[in-house]
Amino acid sequence: MNPITTSLLSIIVPLFNEEDNVMLLTQKIHESLVGYQYQIIYVDDFSTDGTRKVVNDMQDEKVHLICLKKNYGQSLALAAGIDYAEGEFIITMDGDLQNDPTDIPEMLSYAVNGEFDLVTGIRQKRKDSLVKKIPSKIANFLVRRVTNLDIKDNGCALKVFSRDIAKDLNLYGEMHRFITLLAYLEGAQIKQVPVKHHARNAGVSKYGLERVFKVIADMMLLLFIRKYFQRPIHLFGIFGVLLILLGILINMYLLVVKFGMGEDIGTRPLLIFGVMLILGGIQLFTIGIVMELLIRTYYESQQKRPYRIKKVSVGGQSA
Repeated sequence: MNPITTSLLSIIVPLFNEEDNVMLLTQKIHESLVGYQYQIIYVDDFSTDGTRKVVNDMQDEKVHLICLKKNYGQSLALAAGIDYAEGEFIITMDGDLQNDPTDIPEMLSYAVNGEFDLVTGIRQKRKDSLVKKIPSKIANFLVRRVTNLDIKDNGCALKVFSRDIAKDLNLYGEMHRFITLLAYLEGAQIKQVPVKHHARNAGVSKYGLERVFKVIADMMLLLFIRKYFQRPIHLFGIFGVLLILLGILINMYLLVVKFGMGEDIGTRPLLIFGVMLILGGIQLFTIGIVMELLIRTYYESQQKRPYRIKKVSVGGQSA
């Protein structure tokens, strides 16, 4: 089959302890992209097994290996790969062989004509355990209900981006879970395509039920940025006014109890305790948002990246 584009493709694959998968994955990518111009960018997120050695021993000129200085997580590994990528189209996928590289040409066909900025996969007959499926279903449901963005599978790592959208993503923390939503907020036109999904070939999954709580926290941050970034007073001001009104009502009630009924109000800690819990919860949430925004400002205003690269090699040789 003739390639549908002559543009360079950058395939970004974060790796963490995937020594038993990376060679076969490389072979499958080569077989799926015959005739295309592409670079495979493996980002080793400080693996503790022989992943880096396996990649370098392949001595494949199409393979670029970025070794991070410590384990930063999937989001920053993707960010490092995207920053390094030279391709006109940027493709992301997992390194565990659950994504199928044979789906890339079809997905690419929707992106090359310029109609769609992001083509994302919907995993068919997903071969995962309930420990992975349940958090994923919860996350997808929450995103659809809260953001009105009808994405059926936010967790599918196989995606095709136009270069400009990918370069503007600014991934931090663990925002890879919402990479489609981030692209949507940047104005991307999104296409969903059914893709194949395979059982893990080797190694162990790095995700569990604890993802649900991280998903909720990250989504709250994204919603704040989306709705209130330029007008935070509309969020905090409304809460502040409501709390002030509540405080006035409570004080008026206590005044009536004290002076109208002659009762002692100094022995009622439950009411004070409840008010303190509400104020403390809002204060903690506010501090979390402010700190996140300060981190973003620190990195973006100084053009710094939140990761450090130890070494880059191409075809097994230092670049």
